[in-house]
Amino acid sequence: METNYKEIETVTFPSSIENIKVAEDLVDEVCRLNEVHEDHFGNVLIAVTEAVNNAINHGNLEDDKKSVQIFVKRNEKDLCFVVKDEGKGFDFNNLPDPTAPENIEKENGRGIFLMKSLADDVQFENNGSEVHVVFSIL
Repeated sequence: METNYKEIETVTFPSSIENIKVAEDLVDEVCRLNEVHEDHFGNVLIAVTEAVNNAINHGNLEDDKKSVQIFVKRNEKDLCFVVKDEGKGFDFNNLPDPTAPENIEKENGRGIFLMKSLADDVQFENNGSEVHVVFSIL
């Protein structure tokens, strides 16, 4: 998947919900430095923070002894945010449809749907404990 990407930023932090702010600050800085148009900024922010939220809550089960890592890579046209947790992963091929009538009122289960709706590509590696969120916006 990742051809000709250059890593431009990396950050690691404990798996605590308060640290979503670290991801938000990283997105702000990366988007500013890479001159991402404001029309795309919201999509990047929401998709990446959703990936981080999933890593903290579902991957690492809010265990602050475990870490979340974010790697930011780019090529001529794409920004790629790689979010890794220390969890066991999950079956990303068999997720319930959050738009199905039986799921529409559930409070959970929309994160990956949101990420796939907002990003140009979303791929899972390492049994789902690593997500690559790609935006073709440069």
